Amino acid sequence: MNHHMYYFYEAAHSIISPSRAFVDTVGLFYRNPLNPLAQTAVGRNIAAACELYERMTRRYGKPAFGLHSTVIEGEEVPVTESVVWEKPFCRLIRFVRGPHPVGIKQSKLLIVAPMSGHYATLLRGTVEAFLPSHQVYITDWSDARMVPMSEGRFDLDDYIDYVVEILQHLGPDVHVIAVCQPSVPVLAAVACMEAANDPHVPCSMTLMGGPIDTRKSPTEVNKVAEKRGTEWFRRNCIMRVPFPNPGFMREVYPGFLQLSGFMAMNFDRHVEAHAEMFKHLVEGDGDSADKHRDFYDEYMAVCDLTAEFYLQTVDTVFVRHALPKGEMMHRGKLVDTTKIRRTALMTVEGEKDDISGVGQTKATHDICPNIPKHRQLYHLQEKVGHYGVFNGSRFSKYIVPAMNKFMAEMEASFELGKKPALAAPAAEAPPVAAPQAAAPKAVAKKAAAKKA
Repeated sequence: MNHHMYYFYEAAHSIISPSRAFVDTVGLFYRNPLNPLAQTAVGRNIAAACELYERMTRRYGKPAFGLHSTVIEGEEVPVTESVVWEKPFCRLIRFVRGPHPVGIKQSKLLIVAPMSGHYATLLRGTVEAFLPSHQVYITDWSDARMVPMSEGRFDLDDYIDYVVEILQHLGPDVHVIAVCQPSVPVLAAVACMEAANDPHVPCSMTLMGGPIDTRKSPTEVNKVAEKRGTEWFRRNCIMRVPFPNPGFMREVYPGFLQLSGFMAMNFDRHVEAHAEMFKHLVEGDGDSADKHRDFYDEYMAVCDLTAEFYLQTVDTVFVRHALPKGEMMHRGKLVDTTKIRRTALMTVEGEKDDISGVGQTKATHDICPNIPKHRQLYHLQEKVGHYGVFNGSRFSKYIVPAMNKFMAEMEASFELGKKPALAAPAAEAPPVAAPQAAAPKAVAKKAAAKKA
């Protein structure tokens, strides 16, 4: 175990703090519009160099979602955040929309964010895309180094339990989306709920770029994990949180270590991006510089994972391929995906995904044979990589409409005896539904006729 590397990392930040303060002061001096030197080529170069140094040496904090409004039927509607469920390692955030035009009630949508070193804000674009058409909730996973040892452990079994509890909290009328890593625990959670005949199983689940079966189209990430094995990661990647962090002495997989690995994979690209940033700052191209800042503010903001969760995930998903083999266990019981019958299934993959290769998420359909075929859908999006599966222009143009249509159709076709009618939360006025969500009217009409 690399006991001391985390301490060296923390010490390095402390050591360079004085130089950062000095450089930041110099940068402010040369950016001051009242300073005549600020308008010279030398001044602009010095200011740009100072900003780059500050950004490359800072500790990036947790970003904000910053989603203050959405547009529903052409009308701007305010949005606020509310924590509706909380445990030591996760908060459930609801994006509460203000009063908006009266129409049919919209269903609840749970977005399960990855616990993979970045914050849930990485899915800001995903949340934004579904705000007009759904009551959106997202899992906000905690930074392990901020959770005291007194709160106990957190492993893959706990992750599955959290998902089950959240689904039970939200009630049966909910659709769930899992982006990347959560695809495995979400599928396992739904399988466990189906096996227990839980009435709160979601109406549908959509798995996006998830490593369900990494034996198919294995990427470099998959090959490294399978080749080195779990013990290698235990010896080389697990460290203890240093003092004075709240999670002092907790064993974690540090976020900075994972970030270093990701940056090393595309080092030339990152160097080029920062060189372009320097050029934009010197030339006064504020828009391009802002785009660089926004991207790296999110990309560089990382959090730690508990060692037990990380190692169990590596072993279960990438080394043993336990889920597709039918060997995955949860709390001593077999996770049997053949039990899934009521929850509809949609899978989404990107043609150029180099993290979860094409076919890895699609494999879900093979291990869930008892979901009726008319309640399954596979979507392969052309010309997008891993990030493009849940963000970007093609995501908004092609993937979101397909997902909205699928969820509306599955909601309308769900057996009425197993799902109560949708009920809008009291805190939010009933919204006008997107065109794709019009189908639930037929459900309500049918239910009324049946009752009569």
